Amino acid sequence: MITIIDYGMGNIKSLTNAFRFLGEKVKVAQKSEEIKLARRLVFPGVGNFGKAIENLKDRKIISVIKNSIQKGIPFLGICLGLQLLFEGSEEVSRSKGLCLFKGKILKFKKVKIPQIGWNQIKFQKKSKILKGIRDNSFVYFMHSFYPEPLDKSIVVAKTNYGEDFCSAIESQNIFGVQFHPEKSGEIGLKILKNFVKL
Repeated sequence: MITIIDYGMGNIKSLTNAFRFLGEKVKVAQKSEEIKLARRLVFPGVGNFGKAIENLKDRKIISVIKNSIQKGIPFLGICLGLQLLFEGSEEVSRSKGLCLFKGKILKFKKVKIPQIGWNQIKFQKKSKILKGIRDNSFVYFMHSFYPEPLDKSIVVAKTNYGEDFCSAIESQNIFGVQFHPEKSGEIGLKILKNFVKL
């Protein structure tokens, strides 16, 4: 069973369809009681960092998300869902992220934004979530901001868009991708399948 956290800012339908295509049962959860029961958590997101934090606070699910992660539940953050794991974002000055990792979300400065379309991921180290995928594979991006982790050891893939940026992280039971695996064809499905097998 895959539990997808619904806080009003995720691409829930296509993500649900992707997991169901892989033969997985999917639960879309909005309440803390539902999240507590999760065996695998997926944290999607599209949109504004500050608004996302407001929605999470309004639904009172921040603490249960962090508790589930600390218990060792496999956790996958996608796009904004990855960015929210960090301390804050240049997109909004006052809203703190979940602070599970030190570092900030930065805005692309010298290129057209958002980056929309296919780009390559360049492996930095071995990764459970990227197992069986070729280095420099193409995946689908749609974003104007990217994570800059203070701890470089969690970076498992980078992508170049005017500059090299972190496009995937991995730390114990926490996985995160800046791209959209649910929109990345066979490569994306393989990544989701790897997560299912954890």
